[in-house]
Amino acid sequence: MIVGFVALILTLVMRLRSDTPVLPLPSSITLPDGSVAETFTQAKDWYAVVTTDGRVLIFDRATGELRQTMEIEK
Repeated sequence: MIVGFVALILTLVMRLRSDTPVLPLPSSITLPDGSVAETFTQAKDWYAVVTTDGRVLIFDRATGELRQTMEIEK
């Protein structure tokens, strides 16, 4: 059991020390009028905002422009 615990701690330490770069958050996001952000996620070249009215807004990371809007069916 102790060996398992040590292995778990070592795995966590190695994972947290990885050289994978952390993507910076955008300095600001301009949402369409009346939209309220609920959640946020990001990838290498885009980021997305899920709004309280059931839309997913995908923005270009380099320009900050809205790339795509998707409706979430209820």
